[in-house]
Amino acid sequence: MLPFLFLTCTLLLLSDSSDKHILSYNYSSLLSTSVHSQKGEHSATSKGTEIYLTSPWLTTVVPSVYILVVVYGFPLNVMAVLVFVVKIKLKKPAVVYMLNLASADLLLVSVLPFKIFYHFTGNNWPFGPEMCHLISGIFFCNTFCSMLLMTAMSVDRSLALLYPMQSLSWRTLHRASLVCAVIWLVAIVAVIYPMTNELTYNIPQLNITTCVDEPDVSVIITFSRYYIFVLSILFFYIPLLISSVCYASIIKKLSSSDVATKPGKKRRAILLSVAVLSSFVLCFGPIHTLTFLQIVLPDTYYESLSLAFNLAFTFSTINCCLDPLIYYYASSECQRQVWTLLCPGKRSDVEKDIQETINNTTTYFSGLGHLTQA
Repeated sequence: MLPFLFLTCTLLLLSDSSDKHILSYNYSSLLSTSVHSQKGEHSATSKGTEIYLTSPWLTTVVPSVYILVVVYGFPLNVMAVLVFVVKIKLKKPAVVYMLNLASADLLLVSVLPFKIFYHFTGNNWPFGPEMCHLISGIFFCNTFCSMLLMTAMSVDRSLALLYPMQSLSWRTLHRASLVCAVIWLVAIVAVIYPMTNELTYNIPQLNITTCVDEPDVSVIITFSRYYIFVLSILFFYIPLLISSVCYASIIKKLSSSDVATKPGKKRRAILLSVAVLSSFVLCFGPIHTLTFLQIVLPDTYYESLSLAFNLAFTFSTINCCLDPLIYYYASSECQRQVWTLLCPGKRSDVEKDIQETINNTTTYFSGLGHLTQA
């Protein structure tokens, strides 16, 4: 609930501000065709822009969150990729999806050091406009890709449980690889249009060059608003609907008496379903809720939503730390392979320990495989 708490506090603070000075980057900032002032100069910035760019929210809170994500997310996802490639191998469709998800998370975490440096140095971008486009493109592309991959995994798991025999012909390595390739392609295409716009802006008053943080958001065109809302529908609302139906079906099936397994395993599998869906909603929900609000609320609220957008994107990166824990390392098989990768000489002892804890941990990858015998 931490992302929602921060967003609520931000909106309350901004709504109480009489001059509503604080301006910031949001989704739409990538989509404006021009952010020049009426004089055609980037230097004509408002006092509110200067206040925002020197705000501790952006120069302290945001990079601090990114540091935590890098510290925890990088090693977790590196280990996950190594386990999938070296130990488990690509033998099942579920592993293909998890490998792609771990790769997307790892790529996203890898660009965060640039954003950390940018925010800690007072929102000054010294790496040039090309790097700004590249880092921003990777950031948003992998966010879109993660949401679609999580949805694909929910569909794959529901098919494995609800139609264990019939789905064997559908759930193949070739089709899983094809689905992942299409997901990457769609995510890349989605950010091409925003990346064609100018993203770096010189702010002489502060002696900085910003990356994506606009000096003037008032010139954002109406088409951009609806463009990002369409992206929100395609990459969040539709995937959320699909994932909700899939996990609801999984929970219903596991709760029935048709599945013959120990009650403890059923309960853990159900809790894991809830955890996966909750992670999706809590990490990505605030961003797309704000996207919806900027469509339905009057223009006077637009600037007030800007800081909330920035915080929402920041906290969405926490998903890179949660994915390994709820998708990969909850698996007894993955736990065993991690230990054998780290301590190859102690394999036999590790396997004994894993067997003793196998009743206390479960995962969809192996857990649902046991339940469905797919």
